[in-house]
Amino acid sequence: MTLHSDLVAGRWHTMSLMDQLGNAGSEVSRALRARENGNASRERSALHRFLELMDLTIADARLRGRRRELCRAREVVCDYFVGDNAYRSTPESLDRYFLAFAKAARRGR
Repeated sequence: MTLHSDLVAGRWHTMSLMDQLGNAGSEVSRALRARENGNASRERSALHRFLELMDLTIADARLRGRRRELCRAREVVCDYFVGDNAYRSTPESLDRYFLAFAKAARRGR
């Protein structure tokens, strides 16, 4: 199921890495807020949107040299939400990681 059909159509790959990760990070923030509020359905939906955006980012041919970091970021988020949290992530550490990209994207405009 494609949640972001306009982005899959090519627009995502015209965005900067900072914009891509800032947008993906927004979904992480939404999932964290939903978890805090006990809303499992919203948490799951936000996580699915995050995964789709990260998969689009990882598939971006311009980012071939960055794929290891991108895959690790995806892995850490999945580990936090559906795994055993082996990386010992916290809501604050996840927000902090992605917020840096959102701020960088905003500065670049």
